[in-house]
Amino acid sequence: MTYVIEPIGHVESPLTDPDDAPRQGDEGAPPAWLVFRPAVRPGLRDLRPGDQVVLLTWLDRARRDVLAVHPRGDTSRPETGVFSTRSPHRPNPVGLHRVTVEAVEGLRIRVSDLEALDGTPIVDVKPVLGDVGDR
Repeated sequence: MTYVIEPIGHVESPLTDPDDAPRQGDEGAPPAWLVFRPAVRPGLRDLRPGDQVVLLTWLDRARRDVLAVHPRGDTSRPETGVFSTRSPHRPNPVGLHRVTVEAVEGLRIRVSDLEALDGTPIVDVKPVLGDVGDR
């Protein structure tokens, strides 16, 4: 069985080297822009500054043959199954990022706390839910 995921945009970020990127967005990630394809414009219309969203990305530079890692790359810690970690290296490298919308400019959305590298494909955007009935 084959599944195809079509990116809906990409990340524009000053982060270009994985070794220089924070491991999580709240560890000093710079602001970044999400740049969307024109075809998804109607899906962006209700996003506003201050909204918290979950951004799904495809970690296109990650290794896909990794099933166990030392958490956070720390070899003093025991090796752990990759599905118990946030490692980008995994069979299906889907990135999960909780970010805050800072600005909306047409097909460009500025966000804070995004540790994704420049050029990372965007797969989806979902609201952070408070009450189950919110959206």
